[in-house]
Amino acid sequence: DSEPEPEPEPVSDLAPEPEPEPVSEPQPVADESTEDDTVAAAVFTGEEAPAEDVPALRLSGVTKAFGSTTAVAAVDLEIASGSFFGLVGPNGAGKTTTLSMIAGLLRPDAGQVEIAGVDLAGNPSAAKASMGVLPDRLRTFDRLTGRQLLHYYGVLRGLRPAVAAERAAELARAFELTAALNRPVSDYSAGMTKKVLLAGAMIHAPRLLVLDEPFEAVDPVSSEVILGILSTYVASGGTVILSSHGMDLVERVCDGVAVIVGGQVLARGSVDEVRGDHTLAERFVQLAGGRSDVEGLEWLHTYSD
Repeated sequence: DSEPEPEPEPVSDLAPEPEPEPVSEPQPVADESTEDDTVAAAVFTGEEAPAEDVPALRLSGVTKAFGSTTAVAAVDLEIASGSFFGLVGPNGAGKTTTLSMIAGLLRPDAGQVEIAGVDLAGNPSAAKASMGVLPDRLRTFDRLTGRQLLHYYGVLRGLRPAVAAERAAELARAFELTAALNRPVSDYSAGMTKKVLLAGAMIHAPRLLVLDEPFEAVDPVSSEVILGILSTYVASGGTVILSSHGMDLVERVCDGVAVIVGGQVLARGSVDEVRGDHTLAERFVQLAGGRSDVEGLEWLHTYSD
């Protein structure tokens, strides 16, 4: 005889409760009704802002040498949140090296860089997440279209694809790039390239923008567009530190400035404090060592036949 089949175990009428699905944090989305000249302010929302007494950027004794050449020597600098700050100096003064260390592209030999109170060396991921960076002479993927490049920047920064696409479209409208979005970046002019790279630096709503020569090779119309967006960004609580050779521009738009010569900060403070009774350009020339000696160039005025 075959063995009797075992009786099935009783089944409860109540099905087990499903485990709750994890809820992702809501992503900030700009209001579709935002006007073009306020797009920047609408996009840059999200993480809770740091306490007001925490500076957006603090450098303490930051030093960098290349071989026997000291490019930056024990620089101390503090920039309050919501500031438009200019870093000026002659060629080779250490501006790009300083900004590269702030951005995390170079590691200081000594000293500390803090971004909104976060130590860049101790917690680089958190510090870099709150920054947008535009390096000088940045090489990019210029075979991509402008739309593809901005989407890549957004996804790389952790945005959902739909959010990256929406912000790319809004930034393109603000930077007057909408008509060029489907063209490869290699076809862009110098000003258009600068604008699309700056848009990429802003797409993840950073608290701090680190911009190395953002107006170099940019025409006056594009410069005004960029300035308008950056001014709106600062007015909404963002912070900008930029290097520039344009003293008139720095004097017009920046509320703080530092003059760096030979890797050392020779003057810092508000624009009024640094320039004193002079224009910023005159004060810059004084600190940078005055005018060059043109003695001995009399032959230049004889002209060749």
